[in-house]
Amino acid sequence: MILPEPRGPLSERLLLSLTRPPLEGEATLPRGVPAVADPLQDEDLQLSLFTCYQLHYSDLEGVDGTWEWNPALLALRAELEGELERALREAAPGHGRQGQEDTLPCEVPTRLTGMIRADGGPPLSAFMRRHATFGQYREFVKHRSLYHLREADPHTWAVPRVQGRAKAALIEIQADEYGQGQVERMHSELFRNTMRGLGLDTAYGAYLESVPAVTLALNNTMSLLGLHRRLRGALLGHLAAFEMTSTGPNRDLSLGLRRLGVAVQVRRYFDEHVEADAAHEQIAARDMCGSFAADHPDLVPDVLFGAAACLTLDRLWAEHVLGRWQEGKSSLSSADARTAAAT
Repeated sequence: MILPEPRGPLSERLLLSLTRPPLEGEATLPRGVPAVADPLQDEDLQLSLFTCYQLHYSDLEGVDGTWEWNPALLALRAELEGELERALREAAPGHGRQGQEDTLPCEVPTRLTGMIRADGGPPLSAFMRRHATFGQYREFVKHRSLYHLREADPHTWAVPRVQGRAKAALIEIQADEYGQGQVERMHSELFRNTMRGLGLDTAYGAYLESVPAVTLALNNTMSLLGLHRRLRGALLGHLAAFEMTSTGPNRDLSLGLRRLGVAVQVRRYFDEHVEADAAHEQIAARDMCGSFAADHPDLVPDVLFGAAACLTLDRLWAEHVLGRWQEGKSSLSSADARTAAAT
């Protein structure tokens, strides 16, 4: 992935350091993370953390691969992660360790279902189905490309960290995500085909410069939960909420593209999720999270926190996108927003 442009002094120093050999670059790494009013909306913090995480997924152009496990960089990443985790726990009150001791392991599937039913996020998918323009669909896909072009990878970090029925259920879900070993059926490849059909660049990170902090926060949260074994319960809860809120919105997205006359092969990504995620809902809630909670009663609060974090961030992101569109503006950032607005 090409290194992005900085969005503030923190990312500016980080990106400058990464272009140097580690022994030289360590001297110019940021020392400490300044306090910010809202970490989930802070462009500089979220881009810095996204860049640190990207080293664990793929090469960064011009960056020495040994930076991935550099102790000084990991220390900086830990500070950034601390800000993100605190913000997530504050944004999803009542779903951290405090106040969840009364939830029994056997109640976890029902509790997850109740959380999703009670979620009052804005009707973004309904807007896409009935009103979104072709240009707004392109914007939507640009936002989602940061995750969907590597779909399932963050949650796969949990595979070696859980056991028994929870592991088997997780692998069943992930195997579908990876197309049961057939590259053309991998969900990341289906999404790439959708991008091609919409005339978009399919290179990973091509639209990193265009997306705002809240989109980066969505992706950073999955990496945070995936890369820390202590948060494996939260990662499973996040995946469960992700799967349990997928079927209806993907149906809406496909129908909206059909309204715009987009070919069926371009809509295949969304159609595939209507079918696959309907089955995944029960597997994720009962077999994966329910079994994990039964094996680890002390981690029930983490499962619920992960689900709440997923729902909270999806709501914040949808509020941003729909709010900007209702104002007649682009939901993207910088110069790309001006280009998108013209289409």
